[in-house]
Amino acid sequence: MTTPARPTDPPSAGPAQDGPTAASPHEGRAVPDRPPHTEVDGTLGDESPAGHVPAGEVPAGDAAPDEVAERRRTFRFPSAFTVLVAVTLAVWALTFVVPAGRYDTAEDGSPVPGTYHTVGLTTSFADRLKDLFLAPVNGLYGVTDPATGLTAPGGSGDFAGAAGVFLFVLAVGAFITVTLRTGALTSGVARLAARLDRHRTLLLVVLLTLFSLGGTTYGMAEETLGFYALLIPLALRLGYDRMTGAAVIMVGAGVGTLASTVNPFATGVASDSAGIGTGDGIVLRLLMWALLTAVAAVFLVRYANRVHRDPSRSLAEPLEEDAELRAHGDATEPLTGRHKTVLAAFGATFAFMIFAVIPWADLGVGFLPTLGWYFPELAALFLVAAIAVGLFAGLGERGTSQAIVAGAGDFMGAALVIVLARGVTVIMNNAAVTDTILHRLHDAVSGTSSGVFAGLMFLVNLPLAFLVPSSSGHAALAMPVLAPLADFAGVHRALVVTAYQSASGWINLITPTSAVVMGGLALAKVRYDRYLRFVAPLMGLLLLLTVAFLAAAAILG
Repeated sequence: MTTPARPTDPPSAGPAQDGPTAASPHEGRAVPDRPPHTEVDGTLGDESPAGHVPAGEVPAGDAAPDEVAERRRTFRFPSAFTVLVAVTLAVWALTFVVPAGRYDTAEDGSPVPGTYHTVGLTTSFADRLKDLFLAPVNGLYGVTDPATGLTAPGGSGDFAGAAGVFLFVLAVGAFITVTLRTGALTSGVARLAARLDRHRTLLLVVLLTLFSLGGTTYGMAEETLGFYALLIPLALRLGYDRMTGAAVIMVGAGVGTLASTVNPFATGVASDSAGIGTGDGIVLRLLMWALLTAVAAVFLVRYANRVHRDPSRSLAEPLEEDAELRAHGDATEPLTGRHKTVLAAFGATFAFMIFAVIPWADLGVGFLPTLGWYFPELAALFLVAAIAVGLFAGLGERGTSQAIVAGAGDFMGAALVIVLARGVTVIMNNAAVTDTILHRLHDAVSGTSSGVFAGLMFLVNLPLAFLVPSSSGHAALAMPVLAPLADFAGVHRALVVTAYQSASGWINLITPTSAVVMGGLALAKVRYDRYLRFVAPLMGLLLLLTVAFLAAAAILG
């Protein structure tokens, strides 16, 4: 929810990621109710929220016309849609330069090392032009002819499109939007904060862990935007600063997404593209999530306690309204019986999803049945759960149906990003250059140890994560090429999936193209440069620990 598909919405807490706007990290989900004066692509507009003007800038009303025009001409990084269209055109052009070649394949479809050979193409220029024109369609429901190896709409053969993932993303969007419209999540966090009010350190750890759980299970990203209005006053009232309140949300959800366990927008899409199950590699990802969340919690608590002892050490600029927020930051919404029912259904749905995708038999857990659910079953699960939650919460038939339609619409951006990325893969396959690129990458990493290979997979994905901030789009674009490298290196493909999602999550903690980061900082009224100073040491720790986890997993097998 992917990407990070996931919570970063405006004060109304309606999902935008990937949710998702195409430019958001987790995935690329669209933000429905955007924060004041923020752009969907994650960059700030001409003003900051609530009329706040960043230090060093002249209010727009006092600026000279040429200064205002210059500010409006400031470069903005293109959205994930624009990037993927450019990638599609570039890849199509390169297919005329890169030699065509193929590997022999095993029964499971994986390439056989040492069997790469060049091939001659029979497709004409008109056929190649048609592939470019139909790329998004093929990305949705293209079918690969086993005789020719070419993918096109209709016909018979192996389904190559992302229709199953597409519908699943829309179903998750519907479910999350219905839940958020009930107000249960916001009220639940507010009630928890009220109960732990006198236990400051415990409160910070619990809240960060909750947001991390949201990140690891469903890529919580845009939906988090609705919580800043609650947690910033709470942090101030407890004697902390705005940075502490912002970090609880942003770092919590971000670290959870970095260590995604069953996040459908990252782990799910990547596993599908890699040809493995979502539950493959889940033990490693659970260990990563537990340790990295603990490290983030310790980091945040140390900073918060330092600020509590000496407010002058705060990295966030104090604002005039902070005193009023400290005095009136204790208002909480009541948690009704319906809210409790919704929260129980919300948690039970994700818990069942985790149960349904884990291959219990492969883990040696014989007393639990392995359901082997995949995107079709999971899409149905979230659609049914969305209807149930809407009825439990008293939204009624009309309110529930409207919320489902709105949620699917909010997440359409993420779904389309996945389709565009899959279309690029189809172009490469039809031109028979995928195996050629794979062969070159294999030559580059051949001879390296499994531990070095795992680290290289993480590093290779960092620039891709920046260029395609949608976690789901990144997965659909990179996994078909990178996952087979694991076969050559003698490691499980799940390790490449984990390396990809870790790189995506790491970059998306700081990327300035993210609506999650820039929109969240705008709502918290924390300057981006100061946030970077705050989070830099943690970023270094997360980088070292992630690479160590990947290397150890590769070495130990």
